[in-house]
Amino acid sequence: MTTLREVVAVLDGLYDPRWADDWDAVGTVVGDPDAEVRRILLAVDPVQAVVDEAVEWGAQLVLTHHPLHLKGVTSVAATTPKGRVVHTLASRGIALHTCHTNADSPRLGVSESMGLALGLTDLRPLEPDTDALDAWTVYVPEADADRVAEAMWTAGAGAVGDYDRASFRASGVGTFRPLSGARPAVGAVGDDERVDEVMIRLVAQPDARERIRSAMREAHPYEEVAHDVVATEGAPSAQRGSGRIGLLPGPMSLGRFAEHVASSLPSHHGATRIAGDLDRLVHTVALCGGSGDFLLGTAQAAGADVYVTSDLRHHPVSEHRERPDACAVVDVPHWAAEWTWLPVASRALEDALGDTVETRVSTVVTDPWTHTV
Repeated sequence: MTTLREVVAVLDGLYDPRWADDWDAVGTVVGDPDAEVRRILLAVDPVQAVVDEAVEWGAQLVLTHHPLHLKGVTSVAATTPKGRVVHTLASRGIALHTCHTNADSPRLGVSESMGLALGLTDLRPLEPDTDALDAWTVYVPEADADRVAEAMWTAGAGAVGDYDRASFRASGVGTFRPLSGARPAVGAVGDDERVDEVMIRLVAQPDARERIRSAMREAHPYEEVAHDVVATEGAPSAQRGSGRIGLLPGPMSLGRFAEHVASSLPSHHGATRIAGDLDRLVHTVALCGGSGDFLLGTAQAAGADVYVTSDLRHHPVSEHRERPDACAVVDVPHWAAEWTWLPVASRALEDALGDTVETRVSTVVTDPWTHTV
């Protein structure tokens, strides 16, 4: 028997939740970790039509790319569309799990899947992530060192590769004199103090900085906590990063390439938009699954002949096209671009879990645009 907990462990290994943007909401939304999972339905959006498909098929888990809730809620009453989704899932014993921005950048992620769907070779991150870490140093009275370290570990510090709870400690003497208005945990106002302290050094992901700082201050006995945070420089990753860039098997006209893109993505009701001369030849392709206007300049600087993404706005594209050497741009529906990840994630789950689970990729078109005139 395969449990939801075991499926989530596989997903966390592929799409580490720590890679998600700090505004995102990823992970399990509905479900008992110990419940059995035999069938997994994959979809882009956690909407009622997808949930109804899961019920009809007899799935125990729905895996979606987009979250159900990005903001806090005070009710999941079935009188709202999202509340109805929760009620349907819970009443039928179906779990819901989301891999969103944590699935955008890694190997077998959304952008890489889109590149594979387009038949690109030599795929690599367009904007590679780095292994840069924050280096933390905090000074703590000896008696409080374990408590402060534990709080920082819990908040995300001390993880290095396949290890966690890592730190370095050295003993020394801290000196200070509390001034008028201070409320010292040790000593008295106006007196010079010498305290046996421990210097704790840890590393952490930069996006956890304020969470770790808050936890450290909460656990530390001093009202003024002496600490340093130094951002280190890391090497670019060959496996993880925003977008992808690669090569077509051979050059083709922009017009033919746009047709190739449209035919490589699932059928939809939206538009494929093109900016550029249809007769120009394209060979090097940059792309970003989902909303990718933030990488338009990066694609240009990387020497791409064409950049493919979704949700492009008028002004960024207009300004880009004013460049004499501007690469071409192809804008595709958001849902269609991200759907390409579903078959890849499906195969990855089956490879990891074997015949203990059955997966299905939903073909329900949940793109909100229903017609193009």
